[in-house]
Amino acid sequence: MKKRPMFIITAIVVLCMIIASAFFSMGNSEKNETKSKVKVGFVYVGDNATPYTNNFIRAEHELTSEYGDEVEIDTMANVSEADGKTAIQKLVDDGCDIIFTTSYGYGEAAKEIASENPDVQICQATCSNANEDSVLSNYHTFMGEIYEGRYVSGVIAGEKMKELIDDGTLSEKDVVIGYVGAFPYAEVISGYTAFFLGVRSVVPEATMKVKYTNTWSDYAIEKRMAAELIDEGCVLISQHSDTIGPAVACEEARAEGKTVYHVGYNQSMTSVAPTTSLVSSRINWKPYITGAVKAVMNNERIEDVVKGNVNGNDIGAGFDRDWVQIVEINEALVSKETEEKVNTIIDEFKSGDVAVFKGDYTGVDPFDDTDTIDLSKGYIENEKASAPSFHYVLKDVIEVED
Repeated sequence: MKKRPMFIITAIVVLCMIIASAFFSMGNSEKNETKSKVKVGFVYVGDNATPYTNNFIRAEHELTSEYGDEVEIDTMANVSEADGKTAIQKLVDDGCDIIFTTSYGYGEAAKEIASENPDVQICQATCSNANEDSVLSNYHTFMGEIYEGRYVSGVIAGEKMKELIDDGTLSEKDVVIGYVGAFPYAEVISGYTAFFLGVRSVVPEATMKVKYTNTWSDYAIEKRMAAELIDEGCVLISQHSDTIGPAVACEEARAEGKTVYHVGYNQSMTSVAPTTSLVSSRINWKPYITGAVKAVMNNERIEDVVKGNVNGNDIGAGFDRDWVQIVEINEALVSKETEEKVNTIIDEFKSGDVAVFKGDYTGVDPFDDTDTIDLSKGYIENEKASAPSFHYVLKDVIEVED
């Protein structure tokens, strides 16, 4: 009789353990439950005719290659940034589990819709508002650290300029770089500064002229501005704009006997500029997009699955994770020695041994001339976010034209 209370206590303890185990198993099962099919939405500012959007479409196609019938894809193309909210909401209404919004201007609407639809994961490219109040568990930002690719492309351009100096075609003072940029955003300024410093690592006397199109994608404007820069004496044109217009302008100028070369963005442009296009760089969106979809399949947090530099709900990476790539060096125009140098620099980026934004320069905020930066101590790009933050124009060596 004295042992019965102990028996009852033991039985109760065992019963509690069984119940707890059951609840744990249910919770764990729910956490790790996989979806048989994930519906994936994309909102594109252009279509496959524009290099910027086509670069995302390549990653979209990788989803079907990798996951087959496990994914269903719903896309909306040629959506202006003003119409982004309507497009994103339509994809939500269509039952998408995860939506990728691919242009900076969609960011505000994407976050608003995420707040209203907590069961839908919304991933915004090139934006920086995921970690701003209020932080949402289903809203994410991502971008490749493209300044690395811009810098390497600049080195290739610089080596070509040095060849022309060495053979007497150009003098050091003739090395004026032209750059067609979309908007005076940090993303664009950071990119052309990294490119320019890549050129200057080979030709220290180089200078740059920049023209803004104030649109992401307008073939006629981009081509015209590139042609104007060539007429002003620029011997190499690069771009942060979405069409092949600048490449075509270079090829046409070359046909007229002018000395000019081109460096592209997002895709190879040698098919339209075979005698002038040296190389392109691009962000490889595949690692993030395929990883984010995998996370949704397995009911896991995206930032726990995708490999990169994580800051809260934001993630980015560079050459180290194959998020940034050099696209098709034109071997007809670029020497083997330059290619070997490029491979060395990429390896240095992977090991963290390249300081791009550093030197005897003063940068000035184009919207506030009291905001300046001394680059003698350097500036670490993408230190706290995947979106570029360097927004200073280098005084005396980079000229922004109206």
